[in-house]
Amino acid sequence: MSIALRIRNAKPLLRTLHRHIGGSRRTFSSGDGGGSGTKLLETFTEEFEVGNRLITFQNGKYGRFSNGAVVLTMEDNKILSAVNTSRDEIARNDFLPLTVDYEEKQFSHGLIPSTYMRREGAPKERELLCARIIDRPIRPLFPPGFYHEVQVTASVLSSDGTQDPIVYAANATSAALMLSDIPWGGPIGMIRIGRICGQFVVNPTMDELSLSDLNLIYACTKDKTLMIDVQAREISEEDLQAGLRFAHPEAVKYIEPQIRLAAKAGKSKKEYKLSMLSDKTLEKVSNLAEAPIKAVFTDPSYGKFERGKALDNITQDVKKVLEEEGDEESIKVLSKTIDTVRKKVVRKRIIAEGSRVDGRQLDEVRPLYCEAGCISKLRGSADFFRGETQVLCTVTLGAPKDAQHLDSLVGPSSKRFMLHYSFPPYCIGEVGKRGGLNRREVGHGALAEKALLAVLPPEVVFPYTVRVNSEVMASDGSTSMASVCGASMALMNAGIPIREHVAGISVGLVSELDPCTGEIVDYRILTDILGLEDHLGDIDFKIAGTRKGVTAAQLDMKPAGIPLDIICECLEPAHKAHLHIIDHMEREIKEPCTKQGSSSQQIVTLKYSNDALRRLIGPMGVLLKKLEMETGARLSVGDGTLTIVTKNQSLMDKTLEKVVSIVGREIEVGGIYKGVVTSIKEYGAFVEFNGGKQGLLHISELSHEPVSKISDIVSIGQQLSLMCIGQDVHGNIKLSLKAALRGPGGSETNYIAEVSATSAKVTTNSWAPVWDASSITQEQNSASKLPIEKNEVGETKPSASQTPVIVIRSAAECDEEEKSISLDHNQTSNSPLIDDGVKLDSSKSKSPSKSKPRKSQDAVDSPSQSGSLPKKPKLSMQKKLKSDTQRAEGNEKKDKDNEPLTAKDLPLGTKFKAKVFQIRAHGLVLDLGGGVRGMYRFEGDGKTDLKVGDEMPVVLSSFSSKGIPVVFPVDDK
Repeated sequence: MSIALRIRNAKPLLRTLHRHIGGSRRTFSSGDGGGSGTKLLETFTEEFEVGNRLITFQNGKYGRFSNGAVVLTMEDNKILSAVNTSRDEIARNDFLPLTVDYEEKQFSHGLIPSTYMRREGAPKERELLCARIIDRPIRPLFPPGFYHEVQVTASVLSSDGTQDPIVYAANATSAALMLSDIPWGGPIGMIRIGRICGQFVVNPTMDELSLSDLNLIYACTKDKTLMIDVQAREISEEDLQAGLRFAHPEAVKYIEPQIRLAAKAGKSKKEYKLSMLSDKTLEKVSNLAEAPIKAVFTDPSYGKFERGKALDNITQDVKKVLEEEGDEESIKVLSKTIDTVRKKVVRKRIIAEGSRVDGRQLDEVRPLYCEAGCISKLRGSADFFRGETQVLCTVTLGAPKDAQHLDSLVGPSSKRFMLHYSFPPYCIGEVGKRGGLNRREVGHGALAEKALLAVLPPEVVFPYTVRVNSEVMASDGSTSMASVCGASMALMNAGIPIREHVAGISVGLVSELDPCTGEIVDYRILTDILGLEDHLGDIDFKIAGTRKGVTAAQLDMKPAGIPLDIICECLEPAHKAHLHIIDHMEREIKEPCTKQGSSSQQIVTLKYSNDALRRLIGPMGVLLKKLEMETGARLSVGDGTLTIVTKNQSLMDKTLEKVVSIVGREIEVGGIYKGVVTSIKEYGAFVEFNGGKQGLLHISELSHEPVSKISDIVSIGQQLSLMCIGQDVHGNIKLSLKAALRGPGGSETNYIAEVSATSAKVTTNSWAPVWDASSITQEQNSASKLPIEKNEVGETKPSASQTPVIVIRSAAECDEEEKSISLDHNQTSNSPLIDDGVKLDSSKSKSPSKSKPRKSQDAVDSPSQSGSLPKKPKLSMQKKLKSDTQRAEGNEKKDKDNEPLTAKDLPLGTKFKAKVFQIRAHGLVLDLGGGVRGMYRFEGDGKTDLKVGDEMPVVLSSFSSKGIPVVFPVDDK
């Protein structure tokens, strides 16, 4: 039978697939009808449980040509990890060129990429961070001297969106390395731990993480720790230790299945030539270089570059000696040999004498210097020096639409806080080329970003986008932790209401091993390590936190594991260092700034109706884009909000003026508005103001002096600054020119919107991290019950419920109504008129009553207690009608009494004995009786001693824009 016919007649592979049993081995073949078959696939699986979830390792189905390939399956999540090494017999490097790539393609959750090419582009930031998490625990387990190129490719084949695939990708990578012929000292296990209501959760889902105050990723061998990555909300050091000890046995559960799978399907490890230093070369170079190197390291007066130059001179001296002897073999490995001698000298002094390179004590932090607001033009800035390490942090605010859009399989779709870390070549005195995303820079920036998330304000308090830039100016150890300190001060300088400072420190370890067993027999913990101590030491444990607890941590190490007890011991000196650093930071800036200079960046949020915002946006957003081009501002429109961001105060004033001219602003009694006279009547002038609205400027409000002719004071087209003083009986806004002239010195008071920095009165609740949505949702729910208006960054004021926007009738409508009222009055003179011409039904009145004289145009009702404008003109008190009319109305009233009581039936000024129904963040919900509920907004500090069910005497003062009664407390007496 031909090959083509055999393929055509082959049974489909999917028809032969069966559920694999743990530890099973399956062979898939194609039949030719004669009972014989050709083997196509041979697969091996191992099944086990972790955290009550079934997990499967499978080998042989995908990536068969790789040195090792494993698919890890957990429910609907499948992750493939394939490892490969170069086929060269001799390594071409003097280091381990390990490359880890992690890929999340859109097909894995059923989507087509939204890019122009409809393809995935360069690795996203999340993919780089996940690749680093895989890299860090597997790198130390490659044997010393193994310098062959190794590549790991972890790909997500399917994702249900509920689980973060990164932990499973790391375990699949470990299994693939175990099956491969690459020498490696694994396996490892990796686990994620959360904590909800004080209880630890194994491999929590994304929804569970939103409720957790701990997000811990932990990797280990059977008895030693390899990697830690923590994001937390000020968890105490004791609780973090408990989480680490809980995580270790859970992570070990991944190890035994890998060993069983490797026993069945693993390849024999290939023999590679390791690039090891010969004892002869090491001894010769040590004899020549050890004494001068020790002299350099025992002199604390050396700075970083002076010390480096002295060590380079020693290397050149040794090289000359080796050249004279003709020892070419030693010359080839001289750089690595000198580095080994340096490591031996430094570690021996620290272990034996407790003495460090720069002369500090083991737990001593280098000298600190802090400066906030070092660049006044910027919204926020800060310098942070620790020894010779210097970081400049700057803060830029943006509108909500400036948030970064994320395109990942799990987690939120956007983030509004970003910290970008930059490590330019000049910070270490070198020449280099700046490229695209650097994995190290992305990782350091993400760590500092996680450290600050716990103290940032929630979105309901501070809805803006925040970008922090950390520029490393000089580097000599732990610039990522310096970025945490600098960014914390810069955020306060920018006026962002963070609750308290966050400080970061890096802790190192130098250990002495037993040459026979390889176990640690002695060690020293170093606080605030230098770059040299990081290079020559065992670990770099970065820990950030506040006075209360840890907010982020990251552990990297060079040896093949450290006992967990030693790792936990590092937390105490880190906490002491945090307190020391925070003390210095608070001396420079202790709380968020409340005012910004006029030349710095300005931001404001205004509240408008959605109809007004639609007018501002225009068709297809044309008007909004035009406004941005004319002013240079950034405008972001939300649901009922408009956020404006400008470079300085003058641009903000210009932008606000244009916005007000289009949509206006909320009309308030006592507010000053610019308007243009559109028509003049004998009793006053109509003025167009506040984005097309109309108001009445009565003749009595033109001047403090008597006015005989309106045209003597104003003319059509004239621009005026006017004060809103109320509303007349016809629904027109009453404006006053003379009231607007009561400013200092009798000059006009022009409206200038106040755009300030964040207010010091802001409630500084914590901003939940990106994996914590619960607290944000709670804040939004509580805020939605009692709406607030934000006119300034983070500052609240009473909502439109107390000063509703008034629908203004034009002058033409008023003239038309006057004519119709006059006509109706003449035709039905025998019918009684009430106030502004509303007729009573003559059939209900047996004898006519005299009509009440009509009020003049300047008659106005007194405003309510809240100072708001009533939605409709009030009706004055009626004259007493004759008895039959009263009886008719009495019958109607009885019918109405049988109907349910509604809010609109309540007249202003009515007093109640109200019961407290609910207590909310900004006020009380009160039961007024008859199923009607009203609201009372807190004043001052917003505290109350009342409890649910308590009674309080109140008076109805106004209605909100939604018709909810607004009440105020009154004295019982």
